[in-house]
Amino acid sequence: QLVARDWEPGSVRAMLDRAGADTSKPEDLPDGFGLVEGLAGYVYRMSETQAQAILDLRLHRLTALEQDKIIEEFDQLLDRIRGLLEILVNPDRLREVVRGELLEVKEQFADGRRTEIELHREGMDILHLIKPQDVVVTMSHHGYVKWQPLDDYSAQRRGGRGKTAATTKEEDFVERLFVANTHDTVLFFSSRGKVYWVRVYELPRAARTARGKPMVNMLPLDEGERISAILPMNALDRDGFVLMATSLGIVKKTPCADFSRPRSTGLIAVDLLDDDRLVGVAVTDGGRDVMLATSDGMLIRFPESDVRAMGRTARGVRGIRPRRGARVISLMLASGGLVLTATENGYGKCTPAAEYRQQGRAGMGLISIRASRRNGAVVGAELVEPTDELMLITDGGKLVRTRVSEVRVVGRDAQGVKLISLSEGERLVGLERLVDDQDAIDEAPPESG
Repeated sequence: QLVARDWEPGSVRAMLDRAGADTSKPEDLPDGFGLVEGLAGYVYRMSETQAQAILDLRLHRLTALEQDKIIEEFDQLLDRIRGLLEILVNPDRLREVVRGELLEVKEQFADGRRTEIELHREGMDILHLIKPQDVVVTMSHHGYVKWQPLDDYSAQRRGGRGKTAATTKEEDFVERLFVANTHDTVLFFSSRGKVYWVRVYELPRAARTARGKPMVNMLPLDEGERISAILPMNALDRDGFVLMATSLGIVKKTPCADFSRPRSTGLIAVDLLDDDRLVGVAVTDGGRDVMLATSDGMLIRFPESDVRAMGRTARGVRGIRPRRGARVISLMLASGGLVLTATENGYGKCTPAAEYRQQGRAGMGLISIRASRRNGAVVGAELVEPTDELMLITDGGKLVRTRVSEVRVVGRDAQGVKLISLSEGERLVGLERLVDDQDAIDEAPPESG
């Protein structure tokens, strides 16, 4: 009887209009059931499933009170459907919901991470995934570093001269260039006496004309700390030493083996006083002559054997006694050639290294150039060859490139000649030996292993 009768829609008509009669109709409901159009308007015809569900209800659920409850639940479902549809069609509303859920998760689980996340699988070293190859590593005066494959570099040679290893800004230039393997380790020594280890493959690979990446973005350097020297690990002989010199005249010789355990956060390479800083680092075989130049024009030369080997945490021994107000500005290993000195007023000269006789350690040294009123303080000293080129740097940001062959070779007591013309109030602040990129590669073939 329930199935055979046409029912007045009543409140069902309003409910279906709100929900949408077509979208609310079950897919398995045959035609002719549900809300249909009759002779006197719309009527509702029940299916056998609906009629059976009504017969299964208890009598108290068919009261008017229960009907109101069903309509209330229906309204709540429609409101929820409208809210979900708004989330699906409105990206801003979707992001708002996702943010709210994430905040709830944060408040509920706001404790420390218990699971340790490791970069590599156990037993797997990332070094095994890096192809071993010889590369060219360059670092500019302003601390930009990069590497590129040696094969690519050699392929760019034209007429035996090659092409530029890096493009730099006008006030920058390539200061260091060496050949290494991607598996090698590079030691970076800072002015604060710390040493940092970096694998070559961890340095940024860049195109030939790219500047590279600044070291301050790769190493945890403090404010005012800069890289004073870099040493590729493949250049460190097992029986060799790392020789360091500070601005107060302290020298220290440490076995290379003490630098064989890398630590990315850096370690103290030499214990410095508050007003001291590292000015130079070199690799030695234990039998070289050490030369230290000071800002007041003195230079001392003594045998490396006068400096005993000591541990990494030691402070070192006295190499030279600078006069009051003077500081050590350069560390050199004597090997013939010329000593080129430059002063803050733009004067300089070349003197044969042989004119600096060997002395005992901890002396005051010999006059290298007179730090007179005309010359001013000494700002740089380099061991050079007549074929080398130099970059002169002023406090006004001026760079002047000059050939060593254009600088007069004179004795130790000479005043020197003008190297650069300075403006009023301008001072020379630095002297760097330029690296000829292709010649450096030809003269320094990579070591294997």
